[in-house]
Amino acid sequence: MAASTYKHLVIFASGSGSNAQRLMEYFKDHPVIRVVALFSNNPAAYALERAWQFGVPAHLFNREAFRDGTVLRQVQEYQPDLIVLAGFLWLMPAGFVQAFPRQIINIHPALLPKFGGKGMHGQHVHTAVLANQEKESGITIHYVNEHYDQGAILYQHSCPVESQDTPDLLAKRVLALEHTYLPRVVEELLSGKK
Repeated sequence: MAASTYKHLVIFASGSGSNAQRLMEYFKDHPVIRVVALFSNNPAAYALERAWQFGVPAHLFNREAFRDGTVLRQVQEYQPDLIVLAGFLWLMPAGFVQAFPRQIINIHPALLPKFGGKGMHGQHVHTAVLANQEKESGITIHYVNEHYDQGAILYQHSCPVESQDTPDLLAKRVLALEHTYLPRVVEELLSGKK
């Protein structure tokens, strides 16, 4: 199969990159889908190291390059069929979203529309879920628009909040859901099944 017939997947990550690694593992020998690049705004992001380990080109950028269209042009060179924000913390510029209509998705560690918005990421989300005495939490995979966590929802999966949960314990359960379902949803989208 010629390389050009692969569906191209680009990942954005700001931190550890465990979801990025899960995607790179899942699609490493996939017959149709390839992770072609990873972009990060954080020079200390372990996601960059994970990309190098998989031989995936990794790009580091700053806020100026993100805003002035430099990153957009770099991403366009990879001709992505889908862009996955996997723990990426910056709001996507409007021009970037418009350049890739319904081609950018995000994974959020809660059941949107609850516990979304600016600043609601990582432990902040799990702390808020527990403080609100929610009975369940989970993951939301959604399209990205010009606002934090407000794009159309593609998929949700819930898990119970246990009485003994701490933010760390809840985070581990939610992350396991992310690792299980994100690759499947990406595969369905790129295979035309979703």
